[in-house]
Amino acid sequence: MSTHPDPQAEATPRTPRLTRRLDERLTRLGVTGRFARDGLLAAAVTVATLLLLAMLFWIVAPAEGLAVDPARAWLVLVLCGVQAVLLCLRRIRPLLCLALVVALQLVVVGLSLPEMSIRGLAPFVAAYTVGTLRPVRTALLIAGVATLAETAGAVATAVLVAPNILLATLGSLTASALTYLGAAFVGGYVATYRRYVELVRVRAEEAVRAQQAGVQAAIGAERSRMARELHDVAAHHLSGMVVQAAAVERLIDRDPAAARAGVAWIRAQGKQTLDNLRLVVGVLRGRTGAEAGDGTVPVPGLAVLDDLVRTAADLGGPVEFVREGQPREVPPIADVALYRVAQESLSNARQHAPGAPVRVALRYLDRRVTLEVRNDPPPRRPEPATRTTGGVGLVGMRERAQLIGAEFTAGPTADGGWTVTVHLPTAPEVARAATATAQGDPT
Repeated sequence: MSTHPDPQAEATPRTPRLTRRLDERLTRLGVTGRFARDGLLAAAVTVATLLLLAMLFWIVAPAEGLAVDPARAWLVLVLCGVQAVLLCLRRIRPLLCLALVVALQLVVVGLSLPEMSIRGLAPFVAAYTVGTLRPVRTALLIAGVATLAETAGAVATAVLVAPNILLATLGSLTASALTYLGAAFVGGYVATYRRYVELVRVRAEEAVRAQQAGVQAAIGAERSRMARELHDVAAHHLSGMVVQAAAVERLIDRDPAAARAGVAWIRAQGKQTLDNLRLVVGVLRGRTGAEAGDGTVPVPGLAVLDDLVRTAADLGGPVEFVREGQPREVPPIADVALYRVAQESLSNARQHAPGAPVRVALRYLDRRVTLEVRNDPPPRRPEPATRTTGGVGLVGMRERAQLIGAEFTAGPTADGGWTVTVHLPTAPEVARAATATAQGDPT
């Protein structure tokens, strides 16, 4: 049985326009399925074959002075018509169809005149179909067997009626080879071309899917990048402003001077928050340097870590900063990432452990730079609203560490506190890789 797909499945946008139109019209007429459409083809080939042979027997032959036996001519017409009708099996049972066509062709050869080689259109179509449905070598082998079979029948007939057996044999062999081998070769070529077009289409679709996946990945990375930056800036400054606002609210009646100082601090923090947000938006738009903001806001990094710690201490709770080792430059992206990790860790400590001592340690070792932020257990249990953050900050810190090739750990300490540690390798090859990454992602 043939495994050729249904013609309805074949009608895709990649098929020629004429084929698509024919398929649509046949479908509207209700002619669907391989057998029905091959039956329609068989009817068309039958009519064409009968017309061509009728012209050959009753117009061409008399004009050439050849005598045609009417009974033999009608018998050949019937046999060639049956051959054409058998084409309704060409894709359901292609080998059976070709075998029956060849068998009838042997009878036609026996009834043909010595001066005339007669064949209908069915042998061409049957051999072509085998070529499209079978591998090239197999199709050519089957066509070769059909050629030899028809040639053997022609030789047997020539022995009885032909005056020149050798000439009749060569003529029959040539005609049979052109019919079966030629049609099978053309069918194999068409099938190969179809497979090539299908392969090109599949590869084009894969390329489009890969491009779309790359675009989606880039969009996702950009969204994550924006989320990290906005969360780091907003969470740090706004959480501090909320804490200070609560303190101001309590001091309004008791200590107006202190309340005014707190309001001034909140105003300064609000301005700083706006400046930092402008910086983030400018960087996310691909700007650098003064173009990122108004030219007055420095890019945060380890150099201003003291200011960050000082601001955190002003919000309440002791914050200790320890710097060990000889300071040295790190790649720009690592510099910003470490600063953001410290910023987010201090914000988390302020939210989850208000009033607890915090220790920030920055160590410059031989082959790595280590940042550690550790807080003790909170002196009082934080409110549930303060405790619920969704874990976005921890995810952002981990992503930043992965971006710069650093080792990130975070978790509770034995005494109930919390620690965040980032180990950044600073071997020459790692520094070069981080620098290359920084050129592609400046934040």
